[in-house]
Amino acid sequence: MNGLGVAADLGRTSALAVECARRLAAHAAEYPELFPARPFDAGFFHSLGLVGAFGSPWATAEELWAVNRAALWVFAVDLRVDHVATSREEVAALVGECLAVADGQAPRGALTRVLAELRDGLSRDPRWRDQLERMLTAMLKEWEWRESGAGPDLETYVANADSCGSSFVNLSHWLHTGDAWTLAHLDLVREAGDEVQRYLRLLNDLATYDREARWGDANALTLGARRDEVARRMAGHARTAAELIAPLHETSPRTALYLERQIGFNTGFYGVSDYWGEL
Repeated sequence: MNGLGVAADLGRTSALAVECARRLAAHAAEYPELFPARPFDAGFFHSLGLVGAFGSPWATAEELWAVNRAALWVFAVDLRVDHVATSREEVAALVGECLAVADGQAPRGALTRVLAELRDGLSRDPRWRDQLERMLTAMLKEWEWRESGAGPDLETYVANADSCGSSFVNLSHWLHTGDAWTLAHLDLVREAGDEVQRYLRLLNDLATYDREARWGDANALTLGARRDEVARRMAGHARTAAELIAPLHETSPRTALYLERQIGFNTGFYGVSDYWGEL
């Protein structure tokens, strides 16, 4: 009977993922200029629904609103920075517009309208605005590295891991659904989340190298790092993340499980597929 219970849990989580994917697709359909069918295909929305649902299988689709919308928005920004913007000035202007909206100004276009919706659904915690700035600034730096052809060393590259948006998505999720302990100790929780983010940055680079090389995206390997070097760094970040997460099991077990599941789910997922569809 234990097998039946496991299957039932997987079925419930999968159904949650489907519901999240449907909501994400409906939301994206309101902004076709931000989410074109290439690369935002049906598989993309299902993938995003899966990572949210398997990260917090105890949640409802409504409780996953912030983490899913934040993740979707990060992909839209990433596409705009990496494949639409044609100059540093354009990327810098985008960063400025987004930060102005985070500060309370009215949005001026589709990208910042979606950001304003996310902002209005969360508390005006200054750490959210700070994390947004960290992410956007890191994206701008990656754009500069790619365009200059002068890649950084691996240490500098990993220090810029905010560009992948994982910590921004996590913070949005915790501000929307975090328990009292998590909300009172966000700095401690964010430290663990940042280490998870470093692991995920390098995992993505190893798993999606072929696609990112075709697309011209910044990647540890395209910038000159060796695969064995990246793998060693990943193992170190995984160990440090585990050490930081371990005490959270006593104080906020769901926050600890969420972070562990980010590592576990993505490690398995990237062994088979990728979030993006074809560009």
